[in-house]
Amino acid sequence: MRILLATLLAIASAASGTAVAAQAPPATFPAQQRKPGDVTLIARGNSLYGLYCRACHGADLRGGDMGGPNLLRSQLVLNDQAGEAIGPVVRTGRTPPAGGTAMPPLPLPDEDVKAVAEYIHSVVFTAQPQGAPPAAAVELNLLVGNAKSGESFFKAECAACHSPGGDLAGIGTRLTNIEQLQNSWVTGRRAGAPASDPARRTIRVTVKFVDGSTVTGNAMRVDDFVVSLTTDAGEYRSYTRRASTPAIAAVEVKDPLAQHRVLWTKLRDKNMHDVTAYLASLK
Repeated sequence: MRILLATLLAIASAASGTAVAAQAPPATFPAQQRKPGDVTLIARGNSLYGLYCRACHGADLRGGDMGGPNLLRSQLVLNDQAGEAIGPVVRTGRTPPAGGTAMPPLPLPDEDVKAVAEYIHSVVFTAQPQGAPPAAAVELNLLVGNAKSGESFFKAECAACHSPGGDLAGIGTRLTNIEQLQNSWVTGRRAGAPASDPARRTIRVTVKFVDGSTVTGNAMRVDDFVVSLTTDAGEYRSYTRRASTPAIAAVEVKDPLAQHRVLWTKLRDKNMHDVTAYLASLK
């Protein structure tokens, strides 16, 4: 078809005596299919992404310390328009079918999900094409908070589980990289522990039945309808909460990050910077 088109153009050009250039249709790429979004919404999404997503998906969306996937290559992100595809994953979480880091559910309102989606799309829109030279690393000054204010916030929200003279003693010396320090305490990962540290990521669940028997293991799914777990012996068990035999009397869940999930709904940029400055001062 292109050869025929070029031939016809050449004939028309020769007949008119005017040079006519045959132009192929412009190439299109998913990252360039969107127009730039609302700058105010993007700025808000940037803040929310830094609070809820950065530790897992990275500052540049290419994956972070907590093992989240690369969002720049995500088909879900590329197909999303305004959060309709990203939103369900954010709210319900996701467990990769082939294994890997599970994403916990985040109870964000629709407006926040839309802002995060708009920010993600704004970054993908400006993605460099393959073959482009790598961008120079940018050193960010993250130690900008007020340590005194951070201490007050820590005493109010964190002191029930953590102590500057106990588990956090000397954390400012052990973690000198401020970005790692901030990511560690925000996500609830033990200072210096690997992203896959099971002590901070495993949710334990105990199912108690009316006949007095119990089953305990690592939670796979826990909601109002189904409880699924893997026992310490490696056996997979799944129970319907409304029709199990024997009937379920109670379900106890021990989530080591439960309080951090509550804290995520309260944190603001200032709180993060202030607490980070306070922890950095614990030498």
